[in-house]
Amino acid sequence: MKYSKIIIVVTLFLFQLGAAQEKADVVLNTAFKEAKSNNKNVLLVFHASWCKWCKMMEKNMDLPEAKPIFDKRFVTAYVDVQERGEKKSLENPGGQELMNKYKGENAGLPFWLVLNPKGEVLADSFDAKGQNLGSPATPEEVTAFIAKLGKSSTLSKEESQTIEKVFVTK
Repeated sequence: MKYSKIIIVVTLFLFQLGAAQEKADVVLNTAFKEAKSNNKNVLLVFHASWCKWCKMMEKNMDLPEAKPIFDKRFVTAYVDVQERGEKKSLENPGGQELMNKYKGENAGLPFWLVLNPKGEVLADSFDAKGQNLGSPATPEEVTAFIAKLGKSSTLSKEESQTIEKVFVTK
C-alpha cells in the first residue's frame, strides 16, 4: 500500500512536469523559424483562458472563411499570460515579460503584434490613440485591424472584406 501511494505521487508529479507550458521564447522562436521558412510574418497573440475577447478573436480567426487567410499570410503563435488561481499553470513561462517587452503590460487582452521573422515589429494592436484594439469588433476597430494586417502582409480586397465580415460584431 505504501509503495502504491509513492507511485501515484511520482506519477502525478511527472504528469505535472509534462503538462507544463512551453516557455514563451520557445513558442516565439518556433514561430520565427516557421515564418522564415514559409516566407510569412508572425501574428503573436497574448491571451488568457478567462478572457472572453481572446476567445472571440480566436474563434473569428478560426472560422472556415477566415482561417485560410490567416494561415496563408501568417504563422500565428499564442502565448498564455495573466492566468489566475488553479489556471496559473496554463501560462507560458516568460510570457508576461515578453508582453511587457512589446509595451503590452497595461494593454489588456488580447494583445497582439505582427513581427517579421527577424523579430522586428511590423504592427501592434494599439490604435492611433494608443488604445489596445484587442479583438476588434466595431467597424472602426476592424478597419484599423485590417489596415495593420495589410501593412504587414498583402491582403486582397476580397480577403479584407472577409475579415471585416467575420470580425464586425453584429
